[in-house]
Amino acid sequence: MAGGRGKRFGGDKLLFKISGKPLILYTIERLEAAKKIDEVVLIASRDNAEKLKKLGYRVVVDELLIGPMGGVYTALSLGDAFVVAGDMPLIVPEFVDFIVSEFRKSGKIACVPRWANGYLEPLHSAYSSAFREVLEEKIKAGNYALNRAIRDISPCYIPIECLPEEWQESFFNVNTREDLRRIKGIQETFL
Repeated sequence: MAGGRGKRFGGDKLLFKISGKPLILYTIERLEAAKKIDEVVLIASRDNAEKLKKLGYRVVVDELLIGPMGGVYTALSLGDAFVVAGDMPLIVPEFVDFIVSEFRKSGKIACVPRWANGYLEPLHSAYSSAFREVLEEKIKAGNYALNRAIRDISPCYIPIECLPEEWQESFFNVNTREDLRRIKGIQETFL
């Protein structure tokens, strides 16, 4: 998912260079290290699609522009997908593989990590293309809350607190420039 406007960051954070490399490439490289990911496709807004194409990956434009639900809906037009936000540079490839495996075993149309307090991680989840029909109904009704759509389908939930603690850094995303400093603290070799 590479369609955000980066308002809190103050510009296009996905192309912001860290050690000479755009932030989104750190996310992509981690995804490519996962054994169960076949192809990385960027779901972009019309505004940033051309810039992202220069990275050498397939880019599909999200024409809906209704937030994360529109991006997931667009991604699922390509088939089953593991969906992740482009601003998550600390993704743990083994965790991605675990989610994809659980998704396949479950037979459900979505497999979503969930915290004990009920908070979902919908942009670090696996979805069946069948979930697109659910999203289409929600979109037609003007209900753009991805979390609500997920809760309505009885998905496979992965309890986060039961997983290895180091996998939790996978959820870290960059929203502000201050978050870039946090990355240094988490992983000195990153910058």
